[in-house]
Amino acid sequence: MRQTDCNEIEVSFQAVGRREVVARFDGGQLSSDGGGLLLREVDRRTGLLGEFAACFRDYRSAAMVEHSVNSLIRQRVMGLALGYEDLNDHDQLRNDPLIATLVEKSDPTQALAGKSTLNRLELSKDGQGEDRYKKIVYDQAKIDRFFVNAFLKAHAEPPKWIVLDLDTTDDEIHGGQEGRFFHGYYGSYCYLPLYVFCGEFLLCARLRQASIGPAEGTLEELERIVAQIRQSWPDVEITIRADSAFSRDDIMAWCEKHDVDYVLGLARNKRLERMIEDEMKQARTESERTGAPWRIYKDMEYETLESWSRVRRVVAKAEYLVDKPNARFVVTSLSIEEFSAQTLYEDEYCGRGEMENRIKEQKSFLFSDRTSAATMRANQLRLFFSSVAYLLMSALRRLGLKDTDLATAQCDTIRLKLFKIGARIRVTTRQIRVSLSSGYPLASLFARICCNLAHASP
Repeated sequence: MRQTDCNEIEVSFQAVGRREVVARFDGGQLSSDGGGLLLREVDRRTGLLGEFAACFRDYRSAAMVEHSVNSLIRQRVMGLALGYEDLNDHDQLRNDPLIATLVEKSDPTQALAGKSTLNRLELSKDGQGEDRYKKIVYDQAKIDRFFVNAFLKAHAEPPKWIVLDLDTTDDEIHGGQEGRFFHGYYGSYCYLPLYVFCGEFLLCARLRQASIGPAEGTLEELERIVAQIRQSWPDVEITIRADSAFSRDDIMAWCEKHDVDYVLGLARNKRLERMIEDEMKQARTESERTGAPWRIYKDMEYETLESWSRVRRVVAKAEYLVDKPNARFVVTSLSIEEFSAQTLYEDEYCGRGEMENRIKEQKSFLFSDRTSAATMRANQLRLFFSSVAYLLMSALRRLGLKDTDLATAQCDTIRLKLFKIGARIRVTTRQIRVSLSSGYPLASLFARICCNLAHASP
């Protein structure tokens, strides 16, 4: 490696035949995220980032503001969607004119916010912006409503029936963050965020301490979400679905009172196992005869000795897995006339596994577990940023990738195949010209996605 007379770095590589291979940093304004323009188009179609930015209150003096709240929010969310998980990344991204275009910067040649400015956005406290340097405050109640509104707006016509999936996950932490707690089940210090999904739509992402039960706070979230949905869709039928941690009497009693159905896992116990002894013996006999797993379903009425307030329908799966029993139970308010035992378990309850993929997308590819700020409030905002990045990616999948080979692709695949395109950017007084790589192998697919977005309704 050497530096040329014009102070440019030049790097030499092994030759190809008789030709030298020389690299210089003289390509001009280039970006590795040319396909990020798709995200901007999705946002233009849906208005997601503008509505999210409206959930923040800006107490700064307008005369002293260089980066608007709208610009800061877009920069942070777009960065996560493009794969930049750390605030430090923005000290380099701030000089990328393509990122500035995604952020709607009026002059893309001007620098965006750096890590310090974005960090102050996260560290603002609740209140009236009294802190001298942290004057942008997020309104958590507005953000909660924003997620449900995004779901409602995505439907041209109200559906007849929706299923709300509830689940928790571990968010491992390694520092001295506020609310840290060692969780014995996960074997680490962590948070325990609660998620609510409806299909691919995220309706709630609530950061919680791990010192509480998995279903703690669920009732409050259900009350506000169901009320907001029914305000727009008064006739929609709603069912909640979750694992056995949520089969608490207060949740089920609330559902019964408010005309909400439930399909919830139920933890095994000796009483339940005794109720399916005959079915388990039969399943074992058939499994040993065929050499394959065998299952039998049974409908029962069941009530706990102390914790439940009434008798409820329980569906049991008496299964034998060749070498061991595998009994499972589900408690439900759905009638046997509408859903047989096998249909309820296999088609309704087991469908909740798709939610786990959506949570994995956020943790693994959109960095929802980057909760390394000192306070719970700041880490909740980081979780919100990741969640909004997910909404943007999900909208791209729904509106742009429909009927393509990437229609069901996960976020990392979408990012790799569609966003990471080399691009040259030239900014003039009348045009921002983005020249994408001529060697990009998915150019036809990219053009088709752009066409889909151009004709899509939000």
